Amino acid sequence: MTVTREIDGIWLELQETIAVHHEDVYACFTTEAGLMCWYPVEAEIDLRTGGQIVLYWNREKSRKLTVAILNYDPGGRITWDWYAGSEGAHAPLYWEVKPNVEKGSVVTLRQGPFRDDADSLMIMAEEAASWSWHLCNLRTTLETKFDMRKVKPL
Repeated sequence: MTVTREIDGIWLELQETIAVHHEDVYACFTTEAGLMCWYPVEAEIDLRTGGQIVLYWNREKSRKLTVAILNYDPGGRITWDWYAGSEGAHAPLYWEVKPNVEKGSVVTLRQGPFRDDADSLMIMAEEAASWSWHLCNLRTTLETKFDMRKVKPL
């Protein structure tokens, strides 16, 4: 995990190396089946800049979150319009999946900017913990076919 102070605020960066081909990893951010293997229970996606991702947290689809796609690059980048914490701090998620010849893929999540005050930094810390867990679940699901959500349900 890396935290940096930039002109527009504080930024969080997480990386996970996954021993799977980068196209398969990127599909986990850009397809319904890919998203459902590690994050929501159900998903719908309109994959384009300006499109939306609908994440469902139960099979009945009564608990959902709609996320706008701010940017989509089929080469390995997608940006989700994200609001962090209970106060809804605007902190988009910048996902990038790069191929690594020896290791498979490197997933980078960059989130921010966060304000430089105690409440915002607490929100950033909560986001870091949550996304670290989900990225680890993405890795274990793809590499070992073990979904940690079975142990810690959503």
